[in-house]
Amino acid sequence: MKVINFMGQRTLATIFSAVLLLASIGSLAINQLNWGLDFTGGTLVEVHYDDSADLTAIRGVLDTQGFAGAVVVSFGTDQDVLIRLPQGYSDKDGGRLLETLQKDYAGEVELRRIEFVGPQVGDELREQGGIAMLVALGLVMLYIAFRFQFKFAVGAVAALVHDVLITLGFFSITGAEFDLTVLAAVLAVIGYSLNDTIVVADRIRENFRKIRRSDPVEIINISLTETLDRTLVTSLTTILVLIALAYFGGEMIHGFAVALLVGIGIGTYSSIYVAANLLLMLKVSKDDLIIPVKEGADQESLTP
Repeated sequence: MKVINFMGQRTLATIFSAVLLLASIGSLAINQLNWGLDFTGGTLVEVHYDDSADLTAIRGVLDTQGFAGAVVVSFGTDQDVLIRLPQGYSDKDGGRLLETLQKDYAGEVELRRIEFVGPQVGDELREQGGIAMLVALGLVMLYIAFRFQFKFAVGAVAALVHDVLITLGFFSITGAEFDLTVLAAVLAVIGYSLNDTIVVADRIRENFRKIRRSDPVEIINISLTETLDRTLVTSLTTILVLIALAYFGGEMIHGFAVALLVGIGIGTYSSIYVAANLLLMLKVSKDDLIIPVKEGADQESLTP
């Protein structure tokens, strides 16, 4: 097996990650996120057409009739339409909206539901979403520190924070809407990236105990090379599914699929060049991974 010198490029990888993180943090600080209706509050209207609905025409009609900022997406079928009105509209505007749609359409338009999300609910969702991510990262650190070693926990959590910040930064830079489905995708990215990092960490630990070579860089390169096939196959098959979801899954899950695409792509990179690189920075060695000998074990082995 030819060993790939992954760690030979760790300086370039560090610079690349630093640039992405600075761009993401800068955009989040200046532009913040384009919060969706779930977080900002507003009115949600679901209507049903007796024939296929023309979303472009509906957007044009609503815009000319004073419903500025309305977001129109298909909902399940091409006859069901979900309209999101930003904060400032009330339940009463739902009736006016239905009249506007009915005037522009020769068939029947049926109002299925109207839901109002207050700004206070949106603030609570935003706060709870942030707490959920922090709790997930804290539990991950405890788990890896218990299963492996504290240096591995630091590397894994740093990789997860790296992935989350860059995913959030992507949405901030592009201005794409950040709603609950995207938040769910970000939490899923934490789980996916963690699984990838644990596979790599497990092989690194195994090789540190098995291989007699004392050079940590060489041992980490061997471990990454051995897990490369598994990492690429898993990531590529997942990415193919997500591309299909992003293009053919409709607007309701488009943000979810895009967030996972970005997160999984950067998560595959971070499991190699962030988690493993930090292990070298923390000077991981064989001594960190020696299996402790139970008291009395030496005496028992000397007993005839």
